[in-house]
Amino acid sequence: MKLNFFILLLFASFFALAQTKPLKPQKLVVVNSYNQYLASIKLNPNNELVEIKKAIPNIKLDIRYATKNNFMQQVMYKQARAFARKPVVESLKKVQLALNKKGLGLKIFDGYRPYTITVAFYKKASDKSFVANPAKGSKHNRGCAIDLTVINLKTGKELEMATPYDSFSKAAAANYEPVSDVVRKNREYLISIMKKNKLNVLENEWWHYDFQGWQNYDLMDIPFEKL
Repeated sequence: MKLNFFILLLFASFFALAQTKPLKPQKLVVVNSYNQYLASIKLNPNNELVEIKKAIPNIKLDIRYATKNNFMQQVMYKQARAFARKPVVESLKKVQLALNKKGLGLKIFDGYRPYTITVAFYKKASDKSFVANPAKGSKHNRGCAIDLTVINLKTGKELEMATPYDSFSKAAAANYEPVSDVVRKNREYLISIMKKNKLNVLENEWWHYDFQGWQNYDLMDIPFEKL
C-alpha cells in the first residue's frame, strides 16, 4: 500500500514538473521564396496575392509607404501597389459594390506588407502598440490586413474620421469618444459594412481591417516587384 502511494506521489511530482517546464518557442516561418509561394498557389488558389487595383479598377489607392508621407518619413515601398489574398479581395469587391450604390468608394492605404518592412517599422516606431511585433509577424505580412477609408466618388474627398490615417493617438481607436455625430456615423458605417464581408476592425486603428481566417495564411517576405 505504501509502495503504491509512493509511486503515485512520484508520478504526480513528475507530471507537475512537466506542466511547469517552459515550452520551446516555435520558430517563426516566413516565406521568402517566390517559387515556394507559387507552389502554395498550386496547392490552394486562395493563397494568391491579388493586385487590388487590377481586380477592382475603380478603387482608389493612396499607398503612403511608397512616399515619404508616412510615420517613417521615408519611402518604404519601391512601387505604389496594393495586394491581398484572393478571398480578401473578393470581400473588398463586395464592399466596393455596396459603397458605389451610395456614391461612395474605398481608398486603400496599404495591403500586403513584406515582413522585412514590418521589422523596419518596429525598430523605428515611437509607440510599439501601433506596429506589429516581428516576433509574431503582422496580418499585413499574411496578405490578410487592409488599411483603408471611404471617399465620396464625386469629390474624391475622404469621409470625416476622428484622425488621419496612421495617427499614433488615442483618438485613432475604433470606439474612441468623444467624437462628432458625423464622425461616429462614418466610422460605424465603415466598421459595419466591412464586418458583413468578413473584415474586422482593429481595436486601436479605425482604418485597419483583418480578414476572418487570416490564421490559414503564411507570413510572407516577397517584394512587390516580384508579384
